[in-house]
Amino acid sequence: MAGRLSIAPSLARESLAPDALKAAMRHVAGTVSVVTAGGEDDRTGATVTSATALSVEPPTMIVNINRSSSTWPVIERHRHFCVNILTAEHQAVADRFAGKGGVKGKERYASAEWTTLATGAPALIGSLAAIDCDVEEIIERHSHAIIIGRVIAISLRGGSPLIYSHGQYRNLED
Repeated sequence: MAGRLSIAPSLARESLAPDALKAAMRHVAGTVSVVTAGGEDDRTGATVTSATALSVEPPTMIVNINRSSSTWPVIERHRHFCVNILTAEHQAVADRFAGKGGVKGKERYASAEWTTLATGAPALIGSLAAIDCDVEEIIERHSHAIIIGRVIAISLRGGSPLIYSHGQYRNLED
């Protein structure tokens, strides 16, 4: 049948490599967000496509952060984070927070304007939305932390989101 995919016996459960899952997940287009945490000299963040609403009553977000990243201990220490949903114009911000060029920590905040909402986590001025959260629960599984946050404040504006698919940034207006 055309369009059907089956897993070859050589890719049995025991032999699945992380690269196979990465290749499969490249087919999922995701909105690009920067998750920020901390304040002043102790701030950092990460570019993610894994931020999503968990519940609207009560308003709750979920993000997945690699525990080997520099962002993880800052979220754990400060117990807050802000999900900044990027516009197509924020590709350079996405690259900096993804660590391109070796930029780390507070240097990732250069060349963009930031404010804070309620928790003190940095919020990107001009983002489609900045969703400010207090950490409610952390679940550590394998290489990542699943972080559940109670939404404390939201800043909204219009525009087109930056999308990531097949290893490339895309714009919905393309």
